[in-house]
Amino acid sequence: MNESEPLRRPSSRERFLEAIVQSAIDYAIISLDLDGLVTSWNEGAFRILGWSAEEMIGMPATSFFTEEDRANGVPQREMTAALDEGHGNDERWHLRKDGTCFWASGEMMPLRDENEAVVGFIKILRDRTEQREQADRQRLLMHELGHRMKNTLSVVQSIATQSLRNAKSVEEAASTLTARIAAYSKAHDLLLQRDWVSATLSDIIEGSKVNIGLEGSERIVAIGPPVKLGPQAALSFSLVLHELLTNASKYGALSNDDGLVAVRWSVERGAEGDVLRADWRETGGPIVAAIPDRVGFGTKLITSTLRAFGEAELRYAPEGLVLEITMSLARIQHANEFRDN
Repeated sequence: MNESEPLRRPSSRERFLEAIVQSAIDYAIISLDLDGLVTSWNEGAFRILGWSAEEMIGMPATSFFTEEDRANGVPQREMTAALDEGHGNDERWHLRKDGTCFWASGEMMPLRDENEAVVGFIKILRDRTEQREQADRQRLLMHELGHRMKNTLSVVQSIATQSLRNAKSVEEAASTLTARIAAYSKAHDLLLQRDWVSATLSDIIEGSKVNIGLEGSERIVAIGPPVKLGPQAALSFSLVLHELLTNASKYGALSNDDGLVAVRWSVERGAEGDVLRADWRETGGPIVAAIPDRVGFGTKLITSTLRAFGEAELRYAPEGLVLEITMSLARIQHANEFRDN
């Protein structure tokens, strides 16, 4: 430009368009020359990416691409797509000035002059990190739901099979099966009330008493500190307690008017971390003459379920049934269900 030529001032239309671009603070609107160097940088770009216009004008637009994308030539492929197809889609992670990443959704298009000649590119992107994280959470929840449904159906199938196999009549099978599934369902309700994170041992005991019609019974004493159980342990303990209470009501301490059941537990420091020690003791019921000749499904369920978490010993003492368990507190408090490999 000749020094004698007056400096051209932006027209009112140009000022209006610039005001629009700068007002679009939810969008990073960036123009580049044909070499990929930044020629303009709006307020939205500053808010989203962190660099000011003064810092970025004249700098390569690759600055806000991840190192991996730069190595793979992604910025160049976007510009090539913009030239060949009229636009280059942008759905990927980008970098902010502070080095953090965010998920961007946007597009790159060719920038043309009044003669339709390509003089650069315009890149528009928006921070969609929150939406991406919500979609990721939704996928995770669907995966977890599918896994839990699979586990639940597997347990119900096992309960149904064994209940029918060991029943002496159709009526007994129906009654036993209904009660066991109801106990399992009650534990699910407790977990759902707590966002499927945990339930306390006291909750599980009270829920089991309600399920079998023994809520408020003074013949069942439960004493111990607050102990949280993870989902799998809570479900498993519910089934165990249901079997113990059912057996006690039919054959043990709760089958007469004088027997008592005491459930006590404590948390102790072990060599490898905190340990839950608990016992179930029946007294005052019919005298237990000897170990039963035939071990039923209920007894198998009690021992096999508990031994998945630690040590469990079931004894038929003359004064009544005794169950003692020792388990790693960390294992029974694990937040997730144990996975099937």
